[in-house]
Amino acid sequence: MKILYVITGLGQGGAERVVCDLADAMVQKGHQVRIVYFVGEVLTRPTCEGIELMKVSLTNIISLPAAYILLSKIIKSYQPDIVHSHMVHANILTRLVKIVTPINRLISTAHSSNEGGTLRMLAYRLTNRLADVSTNVSNTAVASFESRYAVPKKGMKAIYNGVNFDDFSYSMQAKIAIKDELGLDQNCKVILAVGRFNKAKNYLNLLRSIRFLKNANSIAFVLIIAGDGELRSEIERHIIELELDKEVILLGRRSDISTLMSACDTFVLSSDYEGLPTVLIEALACQANVVSTDVSGAREILDGYGSIVPIRKPEALAKAIEANLLIEQKNILGRQYAKDKFDIKIISDEWVEIYHEK
Repeated sequence: MKILYVITGLGQGGAERVVCDLADAMVQKGHQVRIVYFVGEVLTRPTCEGIELMKVSLTNIISLPAAYILLSKIIKSYQPDIVHSHMVHANILTRLVKIVTPINRLISTAHSSNEGGTLRMLAYRLTNRLADVSTNVSNTAVASFESRYAVPKKGMKAIYNGVNFDDFSYSMQAKIAIKDELGLDQNCKVILAVGRFNKAKNYLNLLRSIRFLKNANSIAFVLIIAGDGELRSEIERHIIELELDKEVILLGRRSDISTLMSACDTFVLSSDYEGLPTVLIEALACQANVVSTDVSGAREILDGYGSIVPIRKPEALAKAIEANLLIEQKNILGRQYAKDKFDIKIISDEWVEIYHEK
């Protein structure tokens, strides 16, 4: 089977990692795979050799006609059995291309409960009939699309993101290595957050919770954040304003996320909205004790194997983090539960079934 994945970009994010892991899984099953992306540099890529990455530049409305023509040419030349698009720009453009270009089977996957404002939801609704199958990454995200009339009732399926558990596992040596690297005392508790510096992640909520923890002064700790993005300077300003320069370390982009997750005493997600926060699955895979805001997909992932607090409630977030820092055991049962539910081997089998549906 020939599969063409189309995604908005291949930057450092959860959806990008999900698509690359899915592409690898499909190659391992014997399928032929190519990936088209629209914006930015390639920071996340598949590991399997032979997966061609093709850029179709789409940076603004002016570049739209050229992108439309080039994507159409790629599909006509490659003649895939499946075109599987991911994220709003890729989903809408591939649907529009289908109007003039034969596509054997088009799957559109949204990756959030909130993929934009009213116009984007309208675009989903107006082009919905052009997709053979529409999916989202959690039941909560599907319900959100239905409530905003982006899809008709029962017009969208929930298919969870898959994680390669071979890449995420606990390492006993990680904590010592990371603390040595950062010059931390071995008795210092480590709180970890991972993700792009954007509005959705609401790092100000996390920083305010850390300020509450500092004021409580009950546990020696440090928050380390792996990631980067357009709000970095704003986050740095908030760190200074909240007098947290000794409690917070910004690591920038890191490729050793599994090591960081193994090293942390508590992993925290402070987002305002998500689709299915794959980073929580990765943290469970590394046996981390997890705290998350009550975003879309969090309850479906954690299911009792982590703590959930209301969105935008920094004091509640601080209390949950403090309680988790006191847990001495690793989250071994959480890893096994997550592996049984979210392993890429299981999820890729579900996708193959959808690809073959008629």
